[in-house]
Amino acid sequence: MKKKFAAALASSLLCAALGTLASAKANFAGTWVMDAGKSVGMPPGIEQTLTVTQDGDKITTDVKIKTPQGDREINDSYTADGKEVGFTNNMLRGMTGKGKRTTKWAADGNGIEINETTDFVTPDGGTATVKAMRKWTLSADAKTLTIEQTLESPQGTQTTKRVFNKKQ
Repeated sequence: MKKKFAAALASSLLCAALGTLASAKANFAGTWVMDAGKSVGMPPGIEQTLTVTQDGDKITTDVKIKTPQGDREINDSYTADGKEVGFTNNMLRGMTGKGKRTTKWAADGNGIEINETTDFVTPDGGTATVKAMRKWTLSADAKTLTIEQTLESPQGTQTTKRVFNKKQ
């Protein structure tokens, strides 16, 4: 009887430990440098450094972009709770738009999925709607962050994959 109880207890503890490991969420915090050689769909000559701070589901980003045309910086934040939130988008050719965004953890907890729709007022007074889907995935050793992105706009669909290495 004692052996059966001990075996059942050990099995329960193992299942609980594995469940905790499986539900652990990725920690993106740190400074990441884009590996242009492994990235796909990016214009030539672009350098990106991504700094991420994270507190549970709250993820804040600071992206520094260097291009032949000049440098710029984009700050943003996400809350990976699956709730739709309003946000201001400053990323489309200098235009500002209002949008809705949903950020949630990937099923395995190893990344996040971001879906957003933004309406921009164009210079001619019209509206351009842009839909963006991003998937962040952290490698098992937490040294590589991959961000896959699909943008749908009036100009068509653009897909990119940016691969970042963690800066030591």
